[in-house]
Amino acid sequence: MTMTSPTPTAPVKLAPPPKGSAPHRPSRFRMGAGQQMKGGPFAYIALAVVGFGSLLPLYWTLVAASRTQDEVLASTPPFLPGGKLVENLQTAWEQANLGKAILNSIIVSSSITAATLFFCTLAGYAFAKMRFRGRGWLMTAVIATLTIPPQLSVVPLFMMMSGLGWGGQLESVIFPTLVSAFGVFFMRQYLIEALPYELIEAAKIDGANNFRIVVSVVLPVARPAMMVLGMLTFVQAWNDFFWPYLALNQQNPTLQVALGQLSASYTPDQSIVMAGALISTLPLLAVFVLFGKKIVGGIMSGAVKG
Repeated sequence: MTMTSPTPTAPVKLAPPPKGSAPHRPSRFRMGAGQQMKGGPFAYIALAVVGFGSLLPLYWTLVAASRTQDEVLASTPPFLPGGKLVENLQTAWEQANLGKAILNSIIVSSSITAATLFFCTLAGYAFAKMRFRGRGWLMTAVIATLTIPPQLSVVPLFMMMSGLGWGGQLESVIFPTLVSAFGVFFMRQYLIEALPYELIEAAKIDGANNFRIVVSVVLPVARPAMMVLGMLTFVQAWNDFFWPYLALNQQNPTLQVALGQLSASYTPDQSIVMAGALISTLPLLAVFVLFGKKIVGGIMSGAVKG
């Protein structure tokens, strides 16, 4: 048998692009895996404007808290902090008894946040992954409570707290808000997508009961959403004024009720009021600095799949 060598083929020459045409470049909007989008000058300008607008009220609170009332109410208000910050903070602290008010706010906000996370996570897991009769109707009833204005329940709630002997006590503020309909709905929606049935079935096959499933499976999966819900609940409980103002008295106030006492006089000193507002803002800033990274991570984990 004779072997024949393959006939060499001539290399294929590609036609050059037409004269005057621009060379091909990849699209700026086509992103590869692992790549990050780069913002242009407009994005940085927009972020700077939004950041400045967000920090401006806090900066003005600092300026007003460090000035006298005449300087704050002048036709040309000051734009730089003054030298009376420490004096105004001390005056606001003494006039409104802010030490006890801050302690009460910490107790109320922490208790409400812990209870809301516990009960809402359990209820959200039950509505998301457990099968029982009337589940849809109960979830509809929970969502329907969001449409009821809270002012409608003030009178019966006040009568109930008075009947229990909790008038003027912190229990009257804590117990009505141990669980929220929004928290139940929020945790349910998160667990529907984030918690697959396969994990629950695998835990049951391994012999885990419901308590073990909640502790070992549900809580680790729900942790990002719990961080977000905890932050929202803590801020809302810390800033709540309407119901604590009705349920508590001046001898046992929360922080927002105590701040209301500063501005309750006929001619309130605006610099003292701003000093009290600055004191009430600092704990929230501290919470966000300590847990801000985890909170943002929880928000992003709910927004990004895969």
